[in-house]
Amino acid sequence: MDKIIYAAQLQYLSQFKNQNDKLITEMEKFAKEHNVPILSWQAAAFLEVLIKMVNPKRVLEIGTAIAYSSIRIARNLKKKGVVHTIEKSKDNIVLAKGYIKKSGVEEKIKIMEGNAFEIMPELEKKYDFIFLDADKNEYSRLFQLSVPLLKKGGVIFVDNLLWGGNTAADKVPPKLQASTEFIRKFNKEFIADPRIKAVIIPVGDGLGIGVKN
Repeated sequence: MDKIIYAAQLQYLSQFKNQNDKLITEMEKFAKEHNVPILSWQAAAFLEVLIKMVNPKRVLEIGTAIAYSSIRIARNLKKKGVVHTIEKSKDNIVLAKGYIKKSGVEEKIKIMEGNAFEIMPELEKKYDFIFLDADKNEYSRLFQLSVPLLKKGGVIFVDNLLWGGNTAADKVPPKLQASTEFIRKFNKEFIADPRIKAVIIPVGDGLGIGVKN
């Protein structure tokens, strides 16, 4: 993170983090202790504001994990808003269902269990907002499946596009070289795609935001 934004700035901004949500704090603690990738708190807070701005009725999330972002999205939807979230890990699904049950927005979240490459082509209704946060080597293929499912004027939101600062680094740790190259390639594809107006911003681990033309 400190490769993207100065540590002193992160420390300053941390005072504005909401510390009063017991469930979110519990989930963040679990994710940290068990090495579960979730949105940074800055990116999650930005996502919540964006959801309020866009006011989507139908949201598709690709990569549920423990439902950290699913819950934060659902809590900011209006009464009839729904989140459909895709997850293939059975262990994650069990954890996600447990947290969703505690969230108070259980009726707004539907987990689609299975492989996104099998589920997405079968989806018929389009979405107002799509959040992509899955395996990095699959970003390009999932993006190509996502755009046709997005309504005109709809928003696609993608996490980890700075990849801990590695996409902009001259030297990348060997274990991250392959994933870094996947993301670098995706970033070019994302920005150049004529079907959306896109930008990458240095919030959290790097967020991509695109609006369908």
